[in-house]
Amino acid sequence: MAASSELQLDLLPSDPLLHVLSYLSFRDLVHCSYVSKRLNELSKHNPLWKRHCCKHWLLADAERLQRGLSWYGLFKLYYADLGRYIQYYAVLKKAWEQLKSFLQQRCPRMIVSLKDGATEGELDDIEAQIGCKLPDDYRCSYRIHNGQKLVIPGLMGSMSLSNHYRSEVLLDVETAAGGFQHRKGMRRSLPLTFCFHTGLSQYVALEEAEGRKKGESFYPCPDQTAQDPSAIDMFITGSSFLDWFSSYVNNVVTGEYPIIKDQIFRYTHEKGCVATTGDICVSVSTSFLPELSSIHPPHFFFTYRIRIEMSRSASPEAACQLDSRYWKITTSDGNVEEVQGPGVVGEFPVMMPGKVHEYASCTTFSTPSEFMEGHYTFHRLANKEEVFQVAIPRFHMVCPPYREPESRTKASSSHTTPYNDEDGDDDDDRGRFGGLRGINISSLEGSRCPRFT
Repeated sequence: MAASSELQLDLLPSDPLLHVLSYLSFRDLVHCSYVSKRLNELSKHNPLWKRHCCKHWLLADAERLQRGLSWYGLFKLYYADLGRYIQYYAVLKKAWEQLKSFLQQRCPRMIVSLKDGATEGELDDIEAQIGCKLPDDYRCSYRIHNGQKLVIPGLMGSMSLSNHYRSEVLLDVETAAGGFQHRKGMRRSLPLTFCFHTGLSQYVALEEAEGRKKGESFYPCPDQTAQDPSAIDMFITGSSFLDWFSSYVNNVVTGEYPIIKDQIFRYTHEKGCVATTGDICVSVSTSFLPELSSIHPPHFFFTYRIRIEMSRSASPEAACQLDSRYWKITTSDGNVEEVQGPGVVGEFPVMMPGKVHEYASCTTFSTPSEFMEGHYTFHRLANKEEVFQVAIPRFHMVCPPYREPESRTKASSSHTTPYNDEDGDDDDDRGRFGGLRGINISSLEGSRCPRFT
């Protein structure tokens, strides 16, 4: 019976067999090649491997022609080099290409700051240096681009207020290894980003330790109510490097994060957060600032950016000036506060047809989420007695998920305890988490930005 079945398979025409094989994964195609001589020949059919080259390596005909290989040969070539990353490569490669295409049009100088990919040997050497394995999705991304040069603005987003500036550089793996953490409270954590102005870094947990999950990214936040300086809370920014990077890129290329003065600002705009009153439209975007926030004690810092726009089709008689603002603020524990005052951040903007006025302000709360809404009061320029209100839409401010360390000790005193690094030889903000060895501050390009105080 077995011989009869094998004979029938060999006698089948190629087209139906190739059609069946076209539904198989690349691994199943390889397995089929060991079944019989006939399937071995058919499983190497060029069009079958073109699909897998496009799916897993994002390759096109130009790449195949340049190398002078069949699709099967090209797949084997890439698999030999990048096979361990096959579940991540297409997503990360596409994210990098989308990001570069977007930046080329909007922030071209950032493209120049990107470094070429690291080699397998270089990544292996880093693992030997820090004594810890790098996540495969992290390694895969760094095979494509090894972070960026030490420049301002940083690739991973900026934020600017009147006396505060933050811009996060995506660290290359060699610099990141210099900031790898061994000390209690931050063990087995590798920095992903770094800001020269605030000392802020995002980290990735290379192993499960001290309440952190392997692979997740986070901002460390010292527990200021604990006497133990190793009690460090964390704001979670991603469940894995793949999640962290791909979601960030998606926010950039879809326009969720605005581009302001050639920098990516990490403001998020809540859908539907727009209110129109007559000829005036008001929209709001918000951002959470982890470097100015804490979990213990609860202190959550937010900034919001408001855009006020008068329609181009408005009549000249509709010109008006903002007199005052009114806010109704509701925290997640149900407390309501009302605030009113003249102008906005010291200004009394005049609105005319087609004009846009934008401004940023900030606020702090003792709860991790809250919402604000209110209105502006305007008067017409042609008739100061004509006073009217313009609605400000309700917008929510929610901090990222956060987690306490397993070893957190309860506060034994009511005052805030400043944190000092174990070595005690660096008394500025950059020493809070051990710093990044090997960074040459004098080589920082374009660093003329206000330092945080």
